Amino acid sequence: MGWLLQPAGSPPADFQGFRRWHLFPSHRPFWFSGEFASFADCFFEIVSGFTTTGASILTEVESLPRGILFWRSFSSWIGGMGVLIFTLAFLPKVGGRTQVLVQAEATGPVSNKLVPKTALSARILYLIYISLTLLEILALCLAGMPFYDAVVNTFATVCTGGFSVRNLSIASYGLPACEVIITVFMLLCSLNFAVFFLVLTGRLRQALGSDELRFFLLAVALSSAIVFFNVLPLYESAGHALRDTLFQVSSVVSTTGFSTADFALWPTVSQFVLVLLMFLGGCAGSTAGGLKASRVLLLLRCARRSLRRLSHPRAVKVVKLDGKAVDEETLNTVFVFFTCFFLVLGGTCLVVSLDGFSLTTSCSAALACISNTGPGLEAVGPLGNFAAFSSLSKVVLSMAMLVGRLEIFPILILFQPSTWGRN
Repeated sequence: MGWLLQPAGSPPADFQGFRRWHLFPSHRPFWFSGEFASFADCFFEIVSGFTTTGASILTEVESLPRGILFWRSFSSWIGGMGVLIFTLAFLPKVGGRTQVLVQAEATGPVSNKLVPKTALSARILYLIYISLTLLEILALCLAGMPFYDAVVNTFATVCTGGFSVRNLSIASYGLPACEVIITVFMLLCSLNFAVFFLVLTGRLRQALGSDELRFFLLAVALSSAIVFFNVLPLYESAGHALRDTLFQVSSVVSTTGFSTADFALWPTVSQFVLVLLMFLGGCAGSTAGGLKASRVLLLLRCARRSLRRLSHPRAVKVVKLDGKAVDEETLNTVFVFFTCFFLVLGGTCLVVSLDGFSLTTSCSAALACISNTGPGLEAVGPLGNFAAFSSLSKVVLSMAMLVGRLEIFPILILFQPSTWGRN
């Protein structure tokens, strides 16, 4: 583990400095490292890690000890698959409510087990997760990225977290092959992990027949085409423009937050498309954030059903997903989720706006946190950070990250008095 530590150097002359140097070496977590100005900063950074948001209050990253940078990325990797699923996978059965825990941790309107046993399903998910991690580390090393950088960037990619160890993110390496590799893995990790299970078990046709998968890929392709033709005049070559477009679209829709270009400086049309992708997010059952493609698809199909009922009031229309009828209770849950999502987003924007930043900065910061995307626009863009916000805003934004990661409903249930009742 020597590559995680930097040379300690000589101890400081003053007692306070010596005590911090001696008791709290560079590889200790944030609060004890002495690299963060306040507890609110530490709280924001660690919540951003475990929720795989990737937003940061750090203004300069490369000067930090490697141990701190490793912990940032590793915390997001741990949070990617979820602590609850980790518990179910590797600890004994915790009673008769294991499926309830999986539903609380899993994302999307419908939570299905891969196999009948919940613990076995969790192990399969982690096997896929670890396999993707090892494959990307190997690919990045072969493409020329240093081993340490390949490890921490892989942690940040597979969990769609986006913590980088360079100030300019992935652009600082100047390695087009690594950009392509990371683009591919960002998209892979924003897909439902059940798709990988179906492919591995030889059910390729069933995997490709997923309505959510086709809707997600269509959204990525359409967004990439719009952004590419919009930013093409800014580039000297079409190849570079295409590479940056695919990378940024993949980064935003997967809610990873890596960057190879400052999209806050792109034309308004491209920024608008990327903001829409922040809302969309990845697929259900992935490590990505956002509303989830399955929810958006169900909402669109519900809207289509409502429009058809205007012309045919007596017709019986059923909303389907993957060829199966979706019950009305699930559809109502989707509507409730959308309502709660935008209420929390509006409340977060209101509190953050007290700091006096522009409307674009305040709203994009709130959206970037609740959707677990990381970077927003203007001051919180890919080359910006959240350091200038007040402690109150940082705490509220941290809460927004937790709400976005835990899918709102577990948080609402937590604050209901009946949850804590004796019965």
